[in-house]
Amino acid sequence: MPPVPPPGSAQPRFTTLDRAQRVRFRRAVTLMLMTLVLPGSAQLVSGRRRVGRIALWTWLVLLSGGLLTIVTAYFWHDLVFKTGFLQFLRLSLTLLAVGWAYLFVDAWRLGQPLTLQRQHRLAVVGVNGFLCFSVAGALLFGAHVVGVQRDFLITTFGDGSAADDSHGRYNVLLMGGDSGAGRWGLRPDSMTVASIDAETGKTVLISLPRNMQNFPFAEGSVMAEQFPDGFDEEGMYLNGLATWALDHAELFKGSKNPGVDATIQGVEGITGLDISYWAMVNLEGFKDLVDAVGGVELNVRQPIPVGLPHEKTFHYIEPGVRTLGGHDTLWFARAREGSDDYSRMARQKCVMSAMLQQVSPQTALANFQKIAEAGSAMVSTNVPRGEVGRFVDLALKAKGQKIATLSLVPPMINTANPDIELVHAKVAAAIAKAEGRKPEVPAGTVEAAPEPETGTTPEAPAGGADGSDESAAPPAAPTTPEAPPAVTGGSLGSLSTGYAANQSEDLGAVC
Repeated sequence: MPPVPPPGSAQPRFTTLDRAQRVRFRRAVTLMLMTLVLPGSAQLVSGRRRVGRIALWTWLVLLSGGLLTIVTAYFWHDLVFKTGFLQFLRLSLTLLAVGWAYLFVDAWRLGQPLTLQRQHRLAVVGVNGFLCFSVAGALLFGAHVVGVQRDFLITTFGDGSAADDSHGRYNVLLMGGDSGAGRWGLRPDSMTVASIDAETGKTVLISLPRNMQNFPFAEGSVMAEQFPDGFDEEGMYLNGLATWALDHAELFKGSKNPGVDATIQGVEGITGLDISYWAMVNLEGFKDLVDAVGGVELNVRQPIPVGLPHEKTFHYIEPGVRTLGGHDTLWFARAREGSDDYSRMARQKCVMSAMLQQVSPQTALANFQKIAEAGSAMVSTNVPRGEVGRFVDLALKAKGQKIATLSLVPPMINTANPDIELVHAKVAAAIAKAEGRKPEVPAGTVEAAPEPETGTTPEAPAGGADGSDESAAPPAAPTTPEAPPAVTGGSLGSLSTGYAANQSEDLGAVC
């Protein structure tokens, strides 16, 4: 018969076996947490010194390499756009995930789970599984994201040589159209030259109307040989160069994109700029890009029709500051109903400005996979992969700066018979103003007087056109011009006075 405890004494709560079980449980959990904080340390303290040393040194080397990579990428952004480096990083993350998962399983084994009580065994399995799948899953997801970026760079950008800047600027021709996979180079719907300062990123957007005629080509180009007196093909406009070139592809020997080449030669002849690179934007892919970043905020000044009147989904984007999804943003930029081409050009510039200013690096990082998937279907370009980092740097510098715009449209430019010397002067003046310098005036010419502000008329000189005194003549009766229809959409101005977004030193202020 066991001894009876004396009166008033407490019954012991835990036996020696219970305390040993609790110690083993704490040890098992500690080994797993050590593996989380310092991979290999659990093996070192448990007697598997060789495995522990290999794991620990591998971890320290990878940690040092990761920190060095982050510092290098901060100062040299090109690193994260090198496909070779991305492939190495992808493999490294995958191997690290597998190795770390093995160390977690080994730490669980070293904790001797079979010696634990049932509830402790279940807890250890749960903790180990959570840590193992969380760490390995995060690393494998990182490897997947790196792979997505690598595939995006390979499928979107070229592998040619980098172009030099022209007078300190990169001039990139942006073309928008309905081209799809395998159909790049069809008739562009919009054409804009982004002239970017190679140092500051200060950007001037120069838009060309698709209906321009009778324009010259760059000297010495294939198109200049075919049309020495300018593009006077009957019934064809600037946006028809691509289809003309595809019909005469034999003239562009060795060219992968004769339509794009012909368009560039026309744009260079019109603007007087040397085009560094080109990018063709598939507008349907652009819709997916807007959705990928969560929409874009636009100032809608006039009801914009979405779709065609006979469609069931037809509706209007109502005036006001609206956050639009990809579908409505695309229609905001392209709607023609109750509008004109020059209003569309102004609205497209407002969309460009909004995207540049509103898509932050944090948004891009959070939605990177969606953006990459949309981008690979959205853009075809000849920008080399090695130059992507440079343009990302310039885009970051341009963010927050004022964007200047110039559109070669009426009333300034007659699109049917443009004054090319005037166009060249306007382009040079817009770039010079953006750079903070006075435009150069060619020798032998007189600098033009400043243009009157929009909505004003220059005062008539005293006397007649020949300087004679005509004070006796009765004054002409004042006339009130008819107010033009409001088709501004996203920009101040009208067809008769000109849309402010088409010619402005601060695009964001007039959109």
